[in-house]
Amino acid sequence: MSAGLVQAAYIVAALFFIMSLAGLSKQETAKSGNYYGIAGMAIALIATIFAPDTSGFGWIIVAMVIGASIGIYYAKKVEMTQMPELVAILHSFVGMAAVLVGFNSYLDSPEVATHAEHVIHLVEIFLGVFIGAVTFTGSIVAFGKLRGVISSSPLNIPHKHKWNLAAVVVSALLLIYFVQVDGSAFALLIMTLIAFVFGYHLVASIGGADMPVVVSMLNSYSGWAAAAAGFMLANDLLIVTGALVGSSGAILSYIMCKAMNRSFISVIAGGFGQEIVISEGDEQGEHRETFAEDVAELLKNSKSVIITPGYGMAVAQAQYPVYEITEKLRALGVEVRFGIHPVAGRLPGHMNVLLAEAKVPYEIVLEMDEINDDFTETDTVLVIGANDTVNPAALEDPNSPIAGMPVLEVWHAKNVIVFKRSMNTGYAGVQNPLFFKENTQMLFGDAKESVDSIAKFL
Repeated sequence: MSAGLVQAAYIVAALFFIMSLAGLSKQETAKSGNYYGIAGMAIALIATIFAPDTSGFGWIIVAMVIGASIGIYYAKKVEMTQMPELVAILHSFVGMAAVLVGFNSYLDSPEVATHAEHVIHLVEIFLGVFIGAVTFTGSIVAFGKLRGVISSSPLNIPHKHKWNLAAVVVSALLLIYFVQVDGSAFALLIMTLIAFVFGYHLVASIGGADMPVVVSMLNSYSGWAAAAAGFMLANDLLIVTGALVGSSGAILSYIMCKAMNRSFISVIAGGFGQEIVISEGDEQGEHRETFAEDVAELLKNSKSVIITPGYGMAVAQAQYPVYEITEKLRALGVEVRFGIHPVAGRLPGHMNVLLAEAKVPYEIVLEMDEINDDFTETDTVLVIGANDTVNPAALEDPNSPIAGMPVLEVWHAKNVIVFKRSMNTGYAGVQNPLFFKENTQMLFGDAKESVDSIAKFL
């Protein structure tokens, strides 16, 4: 394959990646967006393998077979509830790949025509390794927190922000030294160690409740790491792809920060994590308990119903019986819609994917901004496994840890049914006054079993 044909294939692949991002922006076109991404990656791989300057064809095939086997195995094994930590660990692979590419590029630097080009290449190596190392350890910590093997509480060491600043300043000084001495292996190694520690501390300093934003930000970091690797390898497609991932991840992080009332800059600085204060016994009144048969009767007599799912629905895998009661209610002439908070679950779009998996029609799944004004005219709201995203304390209590966070204002409906295992607090460790309001009833038990029971009574 000629060099010109390879570049043409890269352009086509880049267009497919852009079409993929466009398709993934809407539920209705998400499937086609995935197909565009697969097609683009296939074209990119074929063009790279058969490029005129590619060698070691046998090793490439072996690596692809191993990687594909691992990918297929985990794609079939991983549950949707485990998808956030899978995404986090995949980001770590991208980060480590950038580190390895950087060191390889340092050890086998290409011939350059001018001194300026050589300096630029050294800067590319240094920055690529730095971004990759931060992404690697940061992603490992995010994976550990989501998996539960690392405490979800933020790490608070004395003067943590000063340590972060010192890591950046020392790395910048090492970059200057690295370039001045024409590539010092000592400077590169010291910076790599600092970046590994910096990435660990950056994410460890953020509380587990804020991990959805962190995973999104790490997605952006992994994109920039890939772009840096593209510069080191002089691969235009890798640069474009990395820039697409990096910029889209940053935009998504900004959207999520707005949804959680967080500062975008503080995410990058790793400084907005708060110590989780568990307040399980801090009840604010008497709660009322209800049962599946009573809920079914209430739903039959409702004209409009809104379902607001949360991570508890994902854990219980209740999306399929939820779809069943949705269809039964619609057959009875009840208007049923879903209200999705931007950070419901542990990953952006987590609830949307679960509902799409259960064949819930796209047109009745609405975002928070689209449905929040409709709760006042709604007869019944089913809160299934959600907690912090429907907590009125975010709007009513300025001293709450989640104060200012936009939430689904479900309490304005005539009736609210909350599906929970117990009266425990949510992931943020904040008590929810919604549980004690006069129009709220609690349906205790496993969400899937509860919804199954309601379906039988319907």
